[in-house]
Amino acid sequence: MSSQPTKQKLWGGRFTGKTDPLMHAFNQSLKYDRRMFAADIKGSIAYAKSLTLVGILSQEEEVKIIQGLQSVLKEWQDGSFEVQADDEDIHTANERRLSELIGPLGGKLHTGRSRNDQVATDMRLWLLEEVKAIEEGLKGLIRVMVERADKEKDIILPGYTHLQRGQPIRWSHLLLSHAFSFSSDLERLQQIVPRISVSPLGCGALAGNPFVVDREFLAKELGFQSVAENSLWGVGDRDFIVEFLTWASLAMVHVSRMAEDLVVYSTAEFGFITLSDAYSTGSSIMPQKKNPDSLELLRGKSGRVFGNMAGFLMTLKGLPSTYNKDLQEDKEPLFDAVDTVSASFQIAEGVIATLEVHSGRMRQALTMDVLATDLADYLVRKGIPFRETHHISGRAVALAESRKCQLNELTLADFKALNVNFSDDIHDVFDFEASLERRESIGGTSRKMVDRQISVLRAILKK
Repeated sequence: MSSQPTKQKLWGGRFTGKTDPLMHAFNQSLKYDRRMFAADIKGSIAYAKSLTLVGILSQEEEVKIIQGLQSVLKEWQDGSFEVQADDEDIHTANERRLSELIGPLGGKLHTGRSRNDQVATDMRLWLLEEVKAIEEGLKGLIRVMVERADKEKDIILPGYTHLQRGQPIRWSHLLLSHAFSFSSDLERLQQIVPRISVSPLGCGALAGNPFVVDREFLAKELGFQSVAENSLWGVGDRDFIVEFLTWASLAMVHVSRMAEDLVVYSTAEFGFITLSDAYSTGSSIMPQKKNPDSLELLRGKSGRVFGNMAGFLMTLKGLPSTYNKDLQEDKEPLFDAVDTVSASFQIAEGVIATLEVHSGRMRQALTMDVLATDLADYLVRKGIPFRETHHISGRAVALAESRKCQLNELTLADFKALNVNFSDDIHDVFDFEASLERRESIGGTSRKMVDRQISVLRAILKK
């Protein structure tokens, strides 16, 4: 019998010299790609079945290989798998251990298969499972925002543009604005699944499989929606990773923007909300501090995820066709992005579920000048063009400022001096709740429209 397969690299026959130990460490990916152990074994079990279908394996050999692979899987699951120094990656480690368990028969498993199509298959299988978990995490975040919005519709506060008070809105309306961004993220995540769910298994190193394995059988066995129609593309494509990283970057931007709103609202200057102690930390020197570290970390993690995307795009940009070792750099940014996004959705859900809302402080921030647009609209209803009423309302604001009073403290005579169309009902304008209820077209902040938004989001979550 030839030299023991347990000591032999998969690619070792061509080489007579020893690998530089530093090069081995530089080349090795098992330290991070081991997390794909289940996907790798799942793909190998399916491939063993396909080899039986074309006569490379007997039924008995298939059973032995599958039983061996299941034993390897159990070792990973219970933590007893022992990594060897020569294990370059998860594929090498699993095949080495399989051969230790069942002998030379383990060497038949790689017939017609390359690590090129194997790693591409593993990545897609692994990511499909992670996407399912991320989808559930995102739904959980949206759900807690929707339920909180439903319970807190009576709380009103200023809506801001340019961080300046604009018009009164419902707290629920603000929460739901972020929930709708996340619902778009949910839709986009679901839309990329078919492009992840493409089977490269059976593409070989680059030119296809010489043993005519049934690739449609393999795709069905592994739960893929389709097969890669071109073997060169099948082993070299990483667009699905770029697309996921792009999706993750945008989703984290939405997390970051929501976090920024809540950071601002949690300051003493605003005092609109207080974060739960579970999602806050203190200062090492200032005992009075309660820092919104959870929100700041969420805001910061968005840059990290974007960096993963940008870095991998630069790796991918100049590569020639099919597989190049540069593509080993796809895993760490993907794994990190998956971990970061998953944790971020869970932390954001916890923050939203537990924060305390100070409705009194929100209402105190509502000054009459936020009804200046309502004042202009009052005259519009009397037939005056909005551009003219906007100017008149602005003059009323200026008059109130000069007198150091609120808009509603101006007299009817003051208003008539600005325009004769003002009448006794002018002071009815200065009612925050009435202002909210006037915004009754789709997308508005009236109670009816907020209820509609809640219904729309609940329907999305049920799909």
